[in-house]
Amino acid sequence: MKICLIGYGKMGKAIEQQANNRGHIISSIITRSTTESITKLLHNSDVVIEFTQPESALQNIRLCMEHNIPIISGTTGWTHEWEKMLEFQKNKNGKMVWASNFSVGVNILFQINQKLAQIMNSQEQYSVAVEEIHHTQKKDAPSGTALTLTEQILNKIKRYTNWHLTENKSNSNSIPIHAIRKDSVIGFHEIKYSSEIDEIKISHNAFTREGFALGAVLAAEWIINSKCGVYNMGDVLGLNSKL
Repeated sequence: MKICLIGYGKMGKAIEQQANNRGHIISSIITRSTTESITKLLHNSDVVIEFTQPESALQNIRLCMEHNIPIISGTTGWTHEWEKMLEFQKNKNGKMVWASNFSVGVNILFQINQKLAQIMNSQEQYSVAVEEIHHTQKKDAPSGTALTLTEQILNKIKRYTNWHLTENKSNSNSIPIHAIRKDSVIGFHEIKYSSEIDEIKISHNAFTREGFALGAVLAAEWIINSKCGVYNMGDVLGLNSKL
């Protein structure tokens, strides 16, 4: 499989290594300094993997769909434009996997989080809080993964209606998210339910970027033979049907 990378930061380099390990070819790398025709680079590839910045994600996704190239996108911070993307995808019959986190372990956590939240909907003695810790270079806060976890809880627990960062004031109907930035932390996420008598926690701690990179390559392998549509890692891993 020939893979075009859009973005060549730490994640792009980790994806390149994982792709090579699995016998794939990095056919082209597109960065801000790319001088070759992007259209030509896309058409030399079977699939695109995109990890860039929020301000360029939608443009990159549209470009791939315009040229009928499946795209794997791991860029977060742009999903307020999700409906625009869906409309464009429908018009172009595009194929995309988007995930706030491509780690297999995190996507298992997503499944556990939804099941636990469903149980906790009737346990009103418990309050919930979310914590995420990332390296200091991460620009968005809270992380896309923390937002996914929180949105899953909001969909299951009816007494919560919104979320807020802990430094901001809010009310008891809002889920607090504590976003911490520390050097050398790849990614840590924890959901905590607390009552007056006990506490329940579920968490995921990433030791390296290889798990995220491997997941993106697995998604690229999967989407080649999929139908047109917008998918997530639950689809790729066959986890969505288990809920």
